[in-house]
Amino acid sequence: MTPKVIAIGEILIDFVASEPVSYIDTPSFLKCFGGAPMNTIVGVSRLGVSSGVITAVGDDPFGRFLTVELRKNRVDVSHVTIKKGKRTTITFVANDPETGERSFLFYRKPWSGDTADSLLEIKDIDQNYVAGASILHISGFALSQNPCRNAIFRAMDYAGKAGVRISFDPTLRLDMWDSLKVLRKTYEKALKSSDIATFSREEAEYIFRTNNPEEAAHKALRYGIKIVGIKLGNKGSIIMNDGGEKIESPAFKVKPIDTTGAGDGWNAGLLVGLVKKWDLEKCITVANAIGALVVTKRGAITALPDKKELLKFLKEKTKKDIKI
Repeated sequence: MTPKVIAIGEILIDFVASEPVSYIDTPSFLKCFGGAPMNTIVGVSRLGVSSGVITAVGDDPFGRFLTVELRKNRVDVSHVTIKKGKRTTITFVANDPETGERSFLFYRKPWSGDTADSLLEIKDIDQNYVAGASILHISGFALSQNPCRNAIFRAMDYAGKAGVRISFDPTLRLDMWDSLKVLRKTYEKALKSSDIATFSREEAEYIFRTNNPEEAAHKALRYGIKIVGIKLGNKGSIIMNDGGEKIESPAFKVKPIDTTGAGDGWNAGLLVGLVKKWDLEKCITVANAIGALVVTKRGAITALPDKKELLKFLKEKTKKDIKI
């Protein structure tokens, strides 16, 4: 049976600095599971919603590690392709000592030769697998290079024809693109085909050329998107839909250690809520809670909660019994 939520896009190793210092000063790096859509799907799975991925790993120990981690998290890996003779993508991550905000150094095209996840091809996409899902979650990062870009757009075509909702996370990394003109054209195409779209504050400002999150959300809705989420870091988040509903919610206060994957965790909360048909108020509360939990430990998926952990956090913070 096809999983309820399928993620397609980049999968990679995050080497996270062991201390909140510069790349030059850090004494070591911690090997962590990474890739925005993959982090999100792990979050979805940990909350009990059936999950699967379409991606490519290298024929190397890192590729095997990533596949094992997906299996450990009960994510279907039947559509993970191993690219023979290619390496798995890696990135190095360092965090600001005050805020926990991170920066990235990617070892992936255009900064290096072809790595596995960027080589996902149309032939790697199973139309029936995509068509059986409830939501297809895609990453704009993975659209930066071909053949992966063409493969993802083909998957989106399959999803659209089958009535599968498409969720788009831009995962904006400007240095991954050969051309900013191509970036904007590609994002516009993706937005026009999507039903759900989520943005960080910085992504919304860059894509829609406004620093007003509400204005950015309205601009996103004009593409035909039905639900828009904008993540505002320690300020919380906003969700708007095409029916005119707008929900704003403050962030839960926690001590930030590493913000890597916080937005991906937020996305997981929203997608689980949409699958379970929660109202937007509950969706944003759960999404904010997961995003907050993620930043309390190093690594994008380390602190992603299961149901029990999430319910405990929500009870402590809201003083309410929220059913998940």
